Amino acid sequence: MQLRIHRFIPYTNAEGPGKRACVWVQGCPIHCKGCGVPWTWSFKGGTLVSIDDVFDWIMESKATHDIEGVTFLGGEPFEQAEALAHLGQKIKQTKLSIMTFSGYYREQLDTMNKKGTDELLNVTDLFIDGPFIQEQLDTSRPWVGSANQRYHFLTDTYRHLEANIEQMPNRLEISLSQEGTIQVNGMATPEQLEKLLKGL
Repeated sequence: MQLRIHRFIPYTNAEGPGKRACVWVQGCPIHCKGCGVPWTWSFKGGTLVSIDDVFDWIMESKATHDIEGVTFLGGEPFEQAEALAHLGQKIKQTKLSIMTFSGYYREQLDTMNKKGTDELLNVTDLFIDGPFIQEQLDTSRPWVGSANQRYHFLTDTYRHLEANIEQMPNRLEISLSQEGTIQVNGMATPEQLEKLLKGL
């Protein structure tokens, strides 16, 4: 079984609770206005990688960076729900947590009958749903970009965060590669990003 991925991040503090690895999937039909990563929309882009290879990367991240979990984002993870659920089952056996994003609302997923949806939700500890809505831009809460997006604590793993989620800061990471490219993780307004990048 394979995943079409945009990129893999072995270690981040900006894409969920604690230290995490991130699997950015490629392909999204939602096309939110103002999306920060429109290059992840195409279903022909990215790279096809086997589930076993991605799992090996995650295990390397665990050994090297002592991550506590893995985040699935994109793109739209539920367009590849079956493959991510299979990967998620392997991850859960290692005691790592799973956080999953979706541009679909939970209620939509319940009626769409996408193969693997229930299985992916079953391995997810923290689920964030809802499209990015530019007119409701709000980066005051962690890991989300607009006020409509919701947190679903599907297991007890992160339920202790629920009461104080509004007080937790959003984080932004900027990294420079040796080739001179800039990568950004986390949430920021366009104005904040422009200011930060000007400073570089």
